[in-house]
Amino acid sequence: MRLLIGSVLLAAFVITGCTTMTPEERRAIDSQTCSSYGFKRGGDGFASCLLNLELDRRAASRAQFDEMRFNNPPIIFYGNRYHRRWR
Repeated sequence: MRLLIGSVLLAAFVITGCTTMTPEERRAIDSQTCSSYGFKRGGDGFASCLLNLELDRRAASRAQFDEMRFNNPPIIFYGNRYHRRWR
């Protein structure tokens, strides 16, 4: 019984620790970052800074996806053994 309760509590702590950032929170952090670089709100430089941060984030996401997708060779099973096939 104690093991069950402990497992449920551990699962609850893990799930509550996995939170995502809302778009509003991300925008606020990006705004603080651009302000710390010296850009003034409402200016063209500030807008360019926000755009560059978003483009960098998207490029990093694409690169991570491509790395996961293409850097893992397929595994081929022969009986009870397997071999990695490199392209």
